[in-house]
Amino acid sequence: MTTLFIHIKQLIQVREKGLLKVSGKDMKTLPFIENAYLLIENDSIKDFGPMADCRSTKADTIIDATGKIVMPTWCDSHTHVVYAGNRVQEFVDRINGLSYEEIANRGGGILNSAEQLQNTTEDDLYKQSLARVKQLMALGTGAIEIKSGYGLTVNAELKMLRVIKRLKTDLKIAIKATFLGAHAVPKHFKDNKQGYLNEIATKMLPKIKDEQLADYIDIFCEKGYFDLDDTDFILTEGKKYGLTPKIHVNQFNAFGGVALAVKHKALSVDHLEELNENDIEALKNSNTMPVALPSCSYFLSIPYTPGRALIDAGLPLALATDFNPGSTPSGNMNFVVSTACIKMKLTPEEAINAATLNGAYAMDYSNDLGSITIGKKANIILTKAIPSFHYLPYAFGENCIDKVMINGEFIS
Repeated sequence: MTTLFIHIKQLIQVREKGLLKVSGKDMKTLPFIENAYLLIENDSIKDFGPMADCRSTKADTIIDATGKIVMPTWCDSHTHVVYAGNRVQEFVDRINGLSYEEIANRGGGILNSAEQLQNTTEDDLYKQSLARVKQLMALGTGAIEIKSGYGLTVNAELKMLRVIKRLKTDLKIAIKATFLGAHAVPKHFKDNKQGYLNEIATKMLPKIKDEQLADYIDIFCEKGYFDLDDTDFILTEGKKYGLTPKIHVNQFNAFGGVALAVKHKALSVDHLEELNENDIEALKNSNTMPVALPSCSYFLSIPYTPGRALIDAGLPLALATDFNPGSTPSGNMNFVVSTACIKMKLTPEEAINAATLNGAYAMDYSNDLGSITIGKKANIILTKAIPSFHYLPYAFGENCIDKVMINGEFIS
């Protein structure tokens, strides 16, 4: 089965094999070809180049992309898309003046989501989550990381991870699973945080390994949740079971979590709304990807990750949604890219690099996804007719997507 796109206005993010991420000043460059063609064979990219070099116009399907942009799908490396119900009342509470911390202290926040999820069957949770992921695919997301962390009991955390595994089996989208049991201390361990950490280590992790339910281990390293000692313990325990560290860190406070994550060779450090020079220095010469979540900052009215400072320091940056019911009830990567440009002062080139190739890196997918590269999976966005790729972040309220291809097949 072959699909040939011809007369593409701009074929963007074209890369040679072997490039896993872009950093620093290189993020300002987004390679593209004007008036291009792209040949897809089965589920992979077979060939591309200027139309003048297109050797044949024979294919099972030919698509005239005159006036349109073709690019790799978004790679969203941080979501909590498997959850039950919603937290719309907390949205209203924040409007009425309550802070994130005050809502949590009243039994809201993560504990609210945990209670709803514990009372939801696995099949119902699967149906809710399936609908969300399909919606994200239609918005151009072709790879996604999904975390647990709204269970906070052995059975409920396993239920979340089993739902993620079902989604991975039933959908074409690339999915990585992250175990985030240390998202908050559950009510039944309110005065015994260490007891809960021990339950994660001795009861959850062995079962997760037995059922092959997760790729990564994560923890919410933040004041009022889990400190540096807790983080060191959980990441160490997770690695014993073959789980690569990721970490929620520096959302509200900076107190050494970034350096600890680098010490543990974390694949990514996510949030980083609060950042200092020590954090930036810790990330230099590491393989850890900083991940910004600008729609979380937008929704909570908290500072934006200083992405400009990270890039100017020569570091890479990825963008992700943080899609969850409490602090970011949206998984729209198009909005994330726009917000990164508007509020974080990234250029369109930097933002698209951060949301494609670097996002793929933050999920160990950059050998297969994140760029237009011969041999990579054919995960493609075809836009409507637009002036240029700069229009994508500019038109932040407009859906510019015409079609989305996942593994060589159109899904919308």
